[in-house]
Amino acid sequence: MLNYKRYRRNPVVDYPEREWPNKQIVKAPVWCSVDLRDGNQALIDPMVVSEKIEFFNYLIKLGFKEIEIGFPAASQIEYDFLRQLVDRRLIPDDVVVQVLTQCREELVERTFASIEGCKQAIVHIYNSTSTLQRDVVFGMSREEITNIAVEGTKMVKRHAEKFPGRIILEYSPESFTGTELDYALEVCNAVSREWGPTKENPMIINLPSTVEMTTPNVFADRIEWMNRHLENRESIILSIHPHNDRGTGVATAELALLAGADRVEGTLFGNGERTGNVDILNIAYNMFSQGIDPELAIGHVNESIEIYERCCKLSVHPRHPYAGKLVFTAFSGSHQDAINKGTKAMKERGGEYWEVPYLPIDPADIGREYEPIVRINSQSGKGGVAFVMDTYFGFKLPKGMHREFANVIQAISEKQGEVSPDQIMESFRQEYLMKKEPIHFRKLRVDDLSDETKSEFDTKVTVLYTNAGVEKRFEAVGNGPIDAVKRGLQEELNISVKILDYEEHALQSGSNSQAAAYIHLLDAESGCVTYGVGVSSNITRASVRAIFSAVNRLGLGEHKK
Repeated sequence: MLNYKRYRRNPVVDYPEREWPNKQIVKAPVWCSVDLRDGNQALIDPMVVSEKIEFFNYLIKLGFKEIEIGFPAASQIEYDFLRQLVDRRLIPDDVVVQVLTQCREELVERTFASIEGCKQAIVHIYNSTSTLQRDVVFGMSREEITNIAVEGTKMVKRHAEKFPGRIILEYSPESFTGTELDYALEVCNAVSREWGPTKENPMIINLPSTVEMTTPNVFADRIEWMNRHLENRESIILSIHPHNDRGTGVATAELALLAGADRVEGTLFGNGERTGNVDILNIAYNMFSQGIDPELAIGHVNESIEIYERCCKLSVHPRHPYAGKLVFTAFSGSHQDAINKGTKAMKERGGEYWEVPYLPIDPADIGREYEPIVRINSQSGKGGVAFVMDTYFGFKLPKGMHREFANVIQAISEKQGEVSPDQIMESFRQEYLMKKEPIHFRKLRVDDLSDETKSEFDTKVTVLYTNAGVEKRFEAVGNGPIDAVKRGLQEELNISVKILDYEEHALQSGSNSQAAAYIHLLDAESGCVTYGVGVSSNITRASVRAIFSAVNRLGLGEHKK
């Protein structure tokens, strides 16, 4: 039984003066990657030093200026990793490494040994402050928990005074989401007073959603309340570290930015304990989609996926925002039709902004230009098949032809599932371009009669073709080559057909370009209609091939005079 009565609501903030709902995100925060610490400690198979160095270099390439590299006082591999970064001079001058430590003297001392040689570093201390952990884990009062934080700050301060480089203190009241607001403020202010930050040398107060406990709006209320009440606020960089237990990590982070947060700690693709940390790339792409510079070099998402999956031994879900293989793909017929029309409208209007239904950004902007936007299965419609034929192969099918050819592909997809673009094109060849039996067009000669006769017809054609392999020839006249060929075939095959529509277009540009012609043909006796398609470097020959294709598709080539 799903016994929901075992759980109770977490308290919300009585905060009617909130202002964040009326604000908008207008700029990128300070980004801090915790992939190499929080992300790495959550891996089944943690990264080795060489992988951590590769990942570190990639984070720098992306533009991160603050990178938490681990817990060097508690892990030899993380200590060795940091020493390699320092000794090999792999840390750029504008990048600050961040190291995490508990508030114990031997750990703080070891931490400072690990950063020896760094020009600057963030020393990150923390202790859990939540009501529940004070009770069941530590059995301590508020005052005792505060004392741990203050004593830890004093330890860092003593070592920082002897350190030749710049030390930035970061303090996290771990489990902030489960801590009474007044007490969270009390312990943060106590640490700040002890450290003594200034506007020129600020410290970081990091408020983690260590465990998501309620809706994102409540976290935003808590952040705004802290933002308003922290002492010496101008000397504080207000940071957040959201987790994703309720699946709302990105929303939590974005609302917290509205509420006054200056800095976000997270990971690529949301790797981390339990359901993970907040996905920094997700937030950055969200900003990008709103016309905001994310201040990260995120234009090649496939590269990020490759290094993440290789180093972390995890897979990016196919539906992961922006990065998943299927997120820019439409199977639904109505979606495909809207995307098809939207992309055409964009081209025709030449608008300044990207506006295509179901595609919040241009996939090409993040390096996804070679991946299919439209994929065809049994749920797809006529618009999707037409989109594939146009986008991949340059065939701009007449609107009336969309349903006819889509039915062909639908039958295939119902048998096998998804149909690839190459399969669609091969079906198009077989159904239209290669419909050369029983009648097969061979040669054409066109003569202009306009100056030679007073007849109503101004064009004469001579057509060489085969019928069931037997070579045949006819001459006919008409109002142009297409009309003349139609009349000649009617006479030769004893049929009655009518051309309902005709369209043509170039397949490529240049002197050697091919042209495609489409003929919509009616069999006057049966009432059946179909399309024929022809391709040639000569548009007249393409049109004749289209007529022959349509006649064969109607099954009229078997008729004999």
